[in-house]
Amino acid sequence: MKYIFEALNWASSFLKEAGRDENAGELLLRHQVNMERSTLLSNLRMVLSDEQILAFEKSVKAHVDGVPVQHLIGYEEFYGRRFKVNKEVLIPRPETEELVEGILVRARDLFKGQDQIELVDIGTGSGAIAITLSLENHSFVVRAVDIAAESIEVARENATLLGADVEFLHGDLLEPITYQKVATGRKIDILVSNPPYIPDWEIETLSTVVKDYEPLRALAGGEDGLDFYRRIITDMKEVVNPTALIAFEIGAGQGEDVKHLLQQAFPEAEVEIAYDINGKDRMVFGVLDSRN
Repeated sequence: MKYIFEALNWASSFLKEAGRDENAGELLLRHQVNMERSTLLSNLRMVLSDEQILAFEKSVKAHVDGVPVQHLIGYEEFYGRRFKVNKEVLIPRPETEELVEGILVRARDLFKGQDQIELVDIGTGSGAIAITLSLENHSFVVRAVDIAAESIEVARENATLLGADVEFLHGDLLEPITYQKVATGRKIDILVSNPPYIPDWEIETLSTVVKDYEPLRALAGGEDGLDFYRRIITDMKEVVNPTALIAFEIGAGQGEDVKHLLQQAFPEAEVEIAYDINGKDRMVFGVLDSRN
């Protein structure tokens, strides 16, 4: 027999000893007993069944071995919504919520009064960015691209579960968007991407929770981490409208490089490096405004 508070204390000590986040135990136990945090904390003297204890201890040990908590519980929270995740998609990060917020704020000013705003998310993964933007602004007509069919399957499931209207396209970066533009003349008002941006040489230095369980295709960005920015920026010239918003998530320290790439391709653009809540350069926004 074990009380909830005893299980939490055991997990906290076990995780701390192993160098893992002590708070992971609470998330895993909440999942096991299907309780919100407030309910769990108000039931600390509730007795757990033997089956619950065994399953909980197994999940804690799996996390110590490197399995991400999100894979063990099957989801991650993003912008107040629950997204399914697995080994085929990058787990959404809190910093990416700031990218979404930055797009929503800038789009309100740039496209004021526009009924339909064409938005494309490149490298959608779980669909967190595309789905969130679709649900937060119903003027957005959202398309999302990924090179992996397995990722698109997860993203489609998330869109269905959350009731989002997103068109998912299988292909390499902007290729499917370019094909559609040639066929229909359809162009982009907002282009957003959180591409792989970790330099190849850094991959081996990552935590096992990341490098062994998240897809390499969503992490490795080439020798300097900038390969995908170069490709996207080169290809987007043909598909963005004269008035457009470009939004990238970047790795810390890459702001000036990505800003330079955008300014080279679009000398008339107003380009801004934005910093996350931790004070790191985390986003680059480019605004093309044909009204000026």
